[in-house]
Amino acid sequence: MTVVEPEVMPVRPGHTELWARRAAPTPSTAVREIFAAAARPGIISLAGGNPDVGSLPLEALGKTAAAIITGQGSRALQYGAGQGTEELRSQICTVMSLEGINDADPDDVSVTIGSQSGLDTVTKILCDPGDTVLTDDATYMGALGTFSVYEVDVQPVLTDSDGLVPEALRERIDTLRGLGKHIKFLYTIPNFNNPTGVTLSLERRQQVVDICREANILVVEDNPYGLLRYRGDALPAMRAANPLDVIYLSSFSKIFSPGLRLGWALVPPHLKQRFLIIGESSTLCPPAFNQMLTSAYLRDYDWQGQLEVSRAAYRLRSDAALSALSETMPDGVTWTRPEGGFFTWLTLPGAVDTQALITTAVDACVVYFPGAAFSLGTAPSNQLRLAFSALSPDLITEGIHRLAPVLARF
Repeated sequence: MTVVEPEVMPVRPGHTELWARRAAPTPSTAVREIFAAAARPGIISLAGGNPDVGSLPLEALGKTAAAIITGQGSRALQYGAGQGTEELRSQICTVMSLEGINDADPDDVSVTIGSQSGLDTVTKILCDPGDTVLTDDATYMGALGTFSVYEVDVQPVLTDSDGLVPEALRERIDTLRGLGKHIKFLYTIPNFNNPTGVTLSLERRQQVVDICREANILVVEDNPYGLLRYRGDALPAMRAANPLDVIYLSSFSKIFSPGLRLGWALVPPHLKQRFLIIGESSTLCPPAFNQMLTSAYLRDYDWQGQLEVSRAAYRLRSDAALSALSETMPDGVTWTRPEGGFFTWLTLPGAVDTQALITTAVDACVVYFPGAAFSLGTAPSNQLRLAFSALSPDLITEGIHRLAPVLARF
């Protein structure tokens, strides 16, 4: 009898033949490399935009957390409503009133797993592969990651020191429509933009919404930094006067705790049900314990007083960064002067590639984020982001003094 040996299939390491199209492009390793470098002993990291949670009343919050578990543990550790608790949604409306949003209905608020999951849900609802999303010409890398996963065509719009340029927005829409592009929404961070630190001016805010409304394009306003203004007068959210045209996203990550992973979306009523259904398909519900602790913070603590403490601390750090830049930067380097938030944005003269300078910077025991991380494509960038939110003024000053010779060599 002839024995037939089974065919031996070739080994295919990594299961790459199983990857979805959206996962096939090799992800950039730049972000991971930068954070790995930042963790080395002796490195001053001007890269990560982490909030300072050290001034929070941690001991008291620990007792509050324990009381929630001992007194309401069966609720705190159980599944909850997909939209979030009614108490927290009502409290969120109070928070938004500080941004000029005075007409929000708690029923139109959805608690999300940070504003990132809110953006994920919005993109999932509105965008098919190949659809177009407009952004500021440098924008949040987490948003770019979301758009890439959903195979969205990202089209940047010119910005300047006053934010998004309305005339450039109108021209961009007309050009893309002429090419047959299907534009779904404009994603923008109007307050203390990540990465540039720039704020969209009051005059331009309504112009931008009007242009998008005329073109039947939604505005997605991402506003995690709005309550962290430490210079100038507060500006109303774009959503404040435009409840039907703006999807508003925000987060407790910058004003309370990033580790609790809670944010929210204020969605026009005609989109609310769709947002809830699609959001629940990914997350089921926001974590009950985290919501209860956040509600206790907003109910029982002087959270607005804590915001004042945070603003004062961030202003000192911003002042230290701007002063050190003025003292040390070589000729031709320019930077933004943020009125709030965590970041300043440097532009180097000529065709310098700031990503190529990372190794030299690490050798000098300092690290930053190169500008290329905040746009899609492979073009080099002569810009970089410095984050000052998580460091003392002395460390910020020392970090910039270490960085200046690196930039002066090129």
